Amino acid sequence: MARRGRGWRWWFRTIHRDVGYLCVGLVLIYSISGIAVNHVEDWNPSYSIEVTRSNIGPIAADGRDDEAIARDVLERLHSPTDFRTVFVPEPGDLRIIRTNHTVDIELGSGDVRQERVTPRFMLRGFNALHLNHAKRLWTWIADAFAVALIVLAITGMFLLKGKKGITGRGAWLTATGFAIPLFFLWLYA
Repeated sequence: MARRGRGWRWWFRTIHRDVGYLCVGLVLIYSISGIAVNHVEDWNPSYSIEVTRSNIGPIAADGRDDEAIARDVLERLHSPTDFRTVFVPEPGDLRIIRTNHTVDIELGSGDVRQERVTPRFMLRGFNALHLNHAKRLWTWIADAFAVALIVLAITGMFLLKGKKGITGRGAWLTATGFAIPLFFLWLYA
């Protein structure tokens, strides 16, 4: 008995399945990052920022330069005295810049505001990939992923036949999938 040839639907199913497996990791990374960066107005999706306030008492300049005053401030805060730079944003104020740590002090009152920045575990990396900060080879991988998603969308439409496929319920769902972004483009354009 002669074996029938494999039809286009068999090829679409095979391609859809295998490309889908290849894309699982990237779909999860882009989806998680997408949710995170969608809410950038509410939080920093790549870094955790901790702000603390305290008072260490007035700091007298006593003819010292800004760096000497900065070391005095850090000692009073029981913090290591290394820093990258120091500058005066306004008269009577001092800003100390450290790696992932900024200290602002009002010298006359001794009021201190510290800001510590910590990278968010994994999410910072996901966001860097999603926003293509890596450039170079990653651009080609991201482009290949985009093409793979196009392949998944097209092959997925034709996997099922009949009333559950593209000629039945699938047509309505596909039309809805186009209508939603088109509506928002019209609404916000």
